[in-house]
Amino acid sequence: MAARVNNFVCQSCGAASARWTGRCDACGAWNTLVEEGAAAVGARPSRKGRLFAVESLKGETHEAPRLPSGIAEFDRVAGGGLVRGSVLLLGGDPGIGKSTLLIEVAASFARQRHRAVYISGEEAVAQVRLRAERLGLGDAAVEVAAETSVEDIVATLSQGAIPRLLVIDSIQTMWTQTIEAAPGTVTQVRGSAGELIRFAKRTGAAVILVGHVTKDGQIAGPRVVEHMVDAVLSFEGEGSQQFRILRAIKNRFGPTDEIGVFEMTGTGLREVANPSELFLSERELGSPGTAVFAGIEGTRPLLVEIQALVAPTALGTPRRAVVGWDPNRLSMVLAVLEAHCGVRLSGHDVYLNVAGGLRIQEPAADLAAAAALVSSFARAPLPSEAVYFGEISLSGAVRPVAQTAARLKEAQKLGFTRAIVPEAARAETSEPALSLSAVGALLNLVSEIAARGDKSRRIERDRGIAAE
Repeated sequence: MAARVNNFVCQSCGAASARWTGRCDACGAWNTLVEEGAAAVGARPSRKGRLFAVESLKGETHEAPRLPSGIAEFDRVAGGGLVRGSVLLLGGDPGIGKSTLLIEVAASFARQRHRAVYISGEEAVAQVRLRAERLGLGDAAVEVAAETSVEDIVATLSQGAIPRLLVIDSIQTMWTQTIEAAPGTVTQVRGSAGELIRFAKRTGAAVILVGHVTKDGQIAGPRVVEHMVDAVLSFEGEGSQQFRILRAIKNRFGPTDEIGVFEMTGTGLREVANPSELFLSERELGSPGTAVFAGIEGTRPLLVEIQALVAPTALGTPRRAVVGWDPNRLSMVLAVLEAHCGVRLSGHDVYLNVAGGLRIQEPAADLAAAAALVSSFARAPLPSEAVYFGEISLSGAVRPVAQTAARLKEAQKLGFTRAIVPEAARAETSEPALSLSAVGALLNLVSEIAARGDKSRRIERDRGIAAE
């Protein structure tokens, strides 16, 4: 009988080692190596390979048929619906609403006369029913089970009609008997995901896997699982905010820059058809340090408020805190303001926040962030009817960005009458109700805001003199 080989597998990155060491050589994590049994050496006899057909690139191609879920925001991120035989991996922080979203998706499928199965490895059937009743979905014909064995799940669902949708909550609780390791380990997660992917490809069922995340926001388990599935979705949001953002990180059948916006209510998740209006509903008019950014998320224009606070500090190293934006972009904007515009912020703490819990990734937010910073520093309120967008280069020039017309159209629809845009974007507008202020260099915008601040201080001083 062949000897059995034991490997030590890192539970953080999946790297294998022949012996145990305190520190993983691949990722540098400490105390993450766990002994797991590997296949026996020489246990499988070699077999002759089978022949398979090789086809030409020429030929008819058909778009993969999709099954719309009926939830518009979810379908937008998925690319128009779920492709038959596809596998999606959904990740998000604990308590963000992953299970709530998927039970609503399953109920929507069931109400369209499609067979939907929800397998929970963390909750009992009674607990899933309680959530469904709280969401008003108790009458939906969703089949529910509490099971963790992948072989039992595949054998059960292979009998009778194949489900159109299968939800596995979560992949970290699943285990396969072909691997001798505890559930949740790297080997079990990879093996269980592989079995479920083979079931989806063989039967045409759409499978959604729920994945836990680590403390730094990455989906737990081996990164190879993200490569195995067809799409990776991230459910984001702040615990103190009611907004939830569904974002596509990877999608073989659709775009990866679309987002879906939901609002968490007492009766579940509610779709937000116009997120710009919702993000701007509570903004304070006439307050220094706030600017409205006209951004683009996928094909959707989105208006959001950027808040900045610049305060003097007695510390040797000023504090830089950012929520919802790239800290490296903030450092670059601060350097350009100091080097080319004469705004000395080396002795001030800087705080920047994107209102509503949204995370902005595009560089077009540079101009709005710079305007909010200078407004707070000069104590000069920005015009409440104006929107800002544009990319700032290291030379201080304001560069044009894509989809200018869509940004301006959304701003005009929400009642804004002025837009501060890059110089090259002046000719791209078709909105006569908007007044454009073209900015070729960041210094011009800083000078305008500084003049507004001087005027505001003179008015306050005159009011103080008149009161005396």
